[in-house]
Amino acid sequence: MQVYCSKQHANDQSNRFCIHCGEPLPLSTGKVVENRYHILRQLGQGGFGRTYLAEDKNQSNENCVLKEFAPQVEAQQDLLKAKELFEREASVLKKLQHPQIPRFHASLQAKLGNKDFFFLVQDYVEGENYYQLLERQTFSEEEVIKLLQEILPVLSYIHSVDVVHRDISPDNLILRSSDNLPVLIDFGGVKQLPASKGFWFTQLGGNRTLLGKKGYAPEEQLRQGKAFPSSDLYSLAVTSLVLFTGKEPQHLYDSYQGVWRWGQEIKVSSQLEAVLKRMLAYKPSDRYQTANEVLKDLKFSIAVKAANPHITKLKTMIAAPGRQRAGAVVSNLHKRTQLVAGALPLPVWLRPFAVSLIGTTAVVLVFAGTWAVVNGVVRTVSSISVPSISLPKLPGGGNPDNKPANNKDINQIVNRRQELEIPEVFFTRTVDNLFYAEKPELQGRTLTSSSEDAALRKEWYGIADDLLDKLEQAKLSSASRRKLGNYGSQDYDVWKRKTQAGQLGDYTISQLNKDTNQKFDRLFPGQRRGKLNQKTLGQIWYAIAADQVGKLQQ
Repeated sequence: MQVYCSKQHANDQSNRFCIHCGEPLPLSTGKVVENRYHILRQLGQGGFGRTYLAEDKNQSNENCVLKEFAPQVEAQQDLLKAKELFEREASVLKKLQHPQIPRFHASLQAKLGNKDFFFLVQDYVEGENYYQLLERQTFSEEEVIKLLQEILPVLSYIHSVDVVHRDISPDNLILRSSDNLPVLIDFGGVKQLPASKGFWFTQLGGNRTLLGKKGYAPEEQLRQGKAFPSSDLYSLAVTSLVLFTGKEPQHLYDSYQGVWRWGQEIKVSSQLEAVLKRMLAYKPSDRYQTANEVLKDLKFSIAVKAANPHITKLKTMIAAPGRQRAGAVVSNLHKRTQLVAGALPLPVWLRPFAVSLIGTTAVVLVFAGTWAVVNGVVRTVSSISVPSISLPKLPGGGNPDNKPANNKDINQIVNRRQELEIPEVFFTRTVDNLFYAEKPELQGRTLTSSSEDAALRKEWYGIADDLLDKLEQAKLSSASRRKLGNYGSQDYDVWKRKTQAGQLGDYTISQLNKDTNQKFDRLFPGQRRGKLNQKTLGQIWYAIAADQVGKLQQ
């Protein structure tokens, strides 16, 4: 098996350094670092090094992220300096305790071959970074406002403990799958390790470190190595513009005039424009000085969004402070929902629908006193979010005359789904989301088995039939259908690496996106790809792409 450096030079997997250019090679899958961290796969690569998904053998094989820092220095004094800076910045990360910052586990120095390598160990955040999301979508103004509203408190926290991130950009923000909150990753301080030119893009000048991505970082940071809280606000504003437009900063900024292209490439409401302009002021003193000041002024833009009753931007959240606690919450949720479902006196043909509403729409159940009080909070992974609907309490008996749409009862729909080997959780969640997205006026409305709701039930079954028809038309392989509901950014990353390594011939990741988009659009005309729920319709997009990759490999 061969491994490749960033320049795509082929090497034997036993090599630790590229035989062509000397660059450190990725750690191979299965390698164990310090007799503890078992490498599962590479997550990403950047100017600072690489990140890996690993299992901690000392913590019941819990998943974690291993960040590798490999300074290419020879002199002993340079290595000592690298270690000093590394440990100093690791100590900064240790004190950061925020639910939207990966928890720090450990720092370590390991000798691999005859070289010393530094590693940081942190929580694994499952989800996609915003650059990955941007490859498939652009963001609406409401979505960017929501992102700002959710990430600014994180900046307020780190600034309060005298930490400036210095590298905010779409690829350093992850939309966490468990609760749909943005997570700030990859703190720039740990990039102060000295490195040879070409591997990292960090330069050390005296006591100042020039750090940040061109276009995202302000001038005082790139030219003088100075960074203030307002520097992070500048980078966050640039990130917002990139998410709006889908274009990199150099296409949004007129370097000759020294101005951003407002009203041309950048078109947002006047209220939000005023906020972003102040965040992007050239002089640090002219910007907002704190994240809380930005939040205060953002209320004007949020009020504009709320004025439109047809826009529902709620996103799903299962409260989960950490991975272990998240598992406990979900497990407890499953047990309780089963009890609630069993207690409801439902007619047999309605039970699959009701159970799926309880069990598969990712609700957090709040029990107040007795089982009689049940509140469901529904927030979806996608920007096409589903309005919250109260849990239906259906009376017994039902109405035998209430037939599902197209004269097909629920058993026929279940049988079709099973024949296609489509996972129940994915299927019911997708039908629910499509149904509720079409009925935003039902927010807070209780769905019952009464004759008054017969039309609504028929609509749900009709959507279920239509979805099954489209899944049949997609002609997906059995393997792809069985995996629906379990696709994620890791699959896309694998496909991307395969195209970069030439494992799919001349086929590129852009061509995969194009071919998948064309087939998806034929199946779901009118669905904006940029608004796909990554837990529902986004799964079908992934399945189409997976089949295309499979055909190319064959």
